[in-house]
Amino acid sequence: MSYIVVIPARYASTRLPGKPLADIGGKPMVQHVYERACESGASRVVIATDNSRIENACRQFGAEVVMTSADHASGTDRLEEVARKLEFDPRDRVVNVQGDEPLIPPALIDQVADNLEAFPEASIATLCEPITDTATLFNPNVVKVVTDARGMAHYFSRAPIPWAREEWSAGLSSPGNRPMPASAHYFRHIGIYGYRVSLLRAFVDWSPAPTEVTESLEQLRALYNGALIHVAQASEKPAAGVDTQQDLERLRAMVDKSGVLHE
Repeated sequence: MSYIVVIPARYASTRLPGKPLADIGGKPMVQHVYERACESGASRVVIATDNSRIENACRQFGAEVVMTSADHASGTDRLEEVARKLEFDPRDRVVNVQGDEPLIPPALIDQVADNLEAFPEASIATLCEPITDTATLFNPNVVKVVTDARGMAHYFSRAPIPWAREEWSAGLSSPGNRPMPASAHYFRHIGIYGYRVSLLRAFVDWSPAPTEVTESLEQLRALYNGALIHVAQASEKPAAGVDTQQDLERLRAMVDKSGVLHE
């Protein structure tokens, strides 16, 4: 069963304004993302932007583009606007691929869409990878996830969950001194999502959840309202996205002589 990829590409960025248009090997970054998405099994790839410069650049390389509001509070709201404007069926599956991930493996896009198909009780699907060091585990910028036996999310948090009571007893002076517990496994959430369109329509009508506001994690709104989120370990290691000028320069150095970006 086919699915749709939507790539949000906003112009505004605190650390790197206009980054979807940043040149990498003679192409704007968003074009690299688009080409990766087109290598997946998606039947349709759409770029959603709030900026005419990005729209014009995307049309030049042949992409389908939808102009969206600049006032959305979250990426999920932007996806819902695209689904509404393009009249997607409530049963359609939409995978959100961020516009600053030019090295995203197409296999991960397929994996998220396939998991939504395989678990019809889930409204959202996403991915994770193991955490193997305490520096990552205690980093609040790294989102952790705990699931049940079926892979359905119990909770997402910036805190190290579950808490290893025995290994992390009082008296250890800093997170760096805490050992990785042998009694538990820890997983970092990877921010790629697949949604059913019916969930998108419900999501925009829900108020922000208390846990969402506290943690600043919008997926907690779905859990708070009873939606099931399926989480699977990524079939391939995801590449880092582009948040800073340093990230951008790192990617530019990975372009070969023919202008192709390789990890």
